[in-house]
Amino acid sequence: MRSWAFKVAVGVLSVGLVAAGCGGKRTPTDTGSDNAGAPACEAADGRLTIATGNSGGVYYVVGGGLAKLISDNTKLKATAAETGASVQNIQQLVAGDYDLAFSLADTAADAVAGKGAFDGKPQQVQALTRLYPNYTQVLVRTDSGINSVADMRGKRISTGSPKSGTEVIAQRLLTAAGLNPETDVQAQRLDLAKTADGMKDGSIDGLVWSGGLPTAQITDITTSLKDKVKFIDITPQLDALKKINPVYDRGTIPAATYGQAEGVATVAVPNVLLVRSDFPEANACAITKLIYAKKADLEAVHPAAKDIREEKAGMTDPVPLHPGSLDALGG
Repeated sequence: MRSWAFKVAVGVLSVGLVAAGCGGKRTPTDTGSDNAGAPACEAADGRLTIATGNSGGVYYVVGGGLAKLISDNTKLKATAAETGASVQNIQQLVAGDYDLAFSLADTAADAVAGKGAFDGKPQQVQALTRLYPNYTQVLVRTDSGINSVADMRGKRISTGSPKSGTEVIAQRLLTAAGLNPETDVQAQRLDLAKTADGMKDGSIDGLVWSGGLPTAQITDITTSLKDKVKFIDITPQLDALKKINPVYDRGTIPAATYGQAEGVATVAVPNVLLVRSDFPEANACAITKLIYAKKADLEAVHPAAKDIREEKAGMTDPVPLHPGSLDALGG
């Protein structure tokens, strides 16, 4: 694993990440719900909790950096928690366990439409901003005989943590390749740490992971196993994925990201930062402004933050942009 990854992990822990496994409860304190007396774009006193993702993933690292950014620059004190990621994040955000949540845009779109994991139950969430893109990273052992998604039939495949955005994408990817995710593969619903262990000891044949570039534990796998693992091109499934949700797009994992001989074509999905629809407007405005005013601080925490772009901040459809964020971005 690259040295920066270890430094990032230490830095994140130092800013108060709550090690909450796949859950996490926020301390019930005043989060400035009415912002009484606060200026229109100034955060009120209070505490916030941020739902991130697996400890080996980019959500966890950037979420810790965001918590520190908020705590250092506003009256709010923020902490970030390790979670199972997108689906769980939205469920617990709506339940009041968290105040902000990272999510893949496709999962967030399902949430507001009441589809997929949220079938028949539209979720009252809004976006503060669009974030960096996630890249679908499909890595297999070279001795597995897997050269395409269709070749995963009968194989032991890590499809990500239960209730994660990775799991949603993995199931859709397998379906797009003509496989039944429940019966045609030996699905291993593992977090990234356990996935890395399984790839190294040979107990799993491959993995699907949706994350920013680089993801520390993917670096760990490729560094440890070298030519015993390889990425596969999943873009033959892109057209089928786009019929499910047009947010899916073509992307490339550059060769230098994980020291590969060449870049790998893949499927990219934007991330969004979510809040409940009743989140205070002044807080939303202040946090959104802060992300772009101090973006360099987030970039120092993880290079994926370089792709958080203000000109794309409002591109969150079909997830509505929070009115406070709309004010922060100039209308």
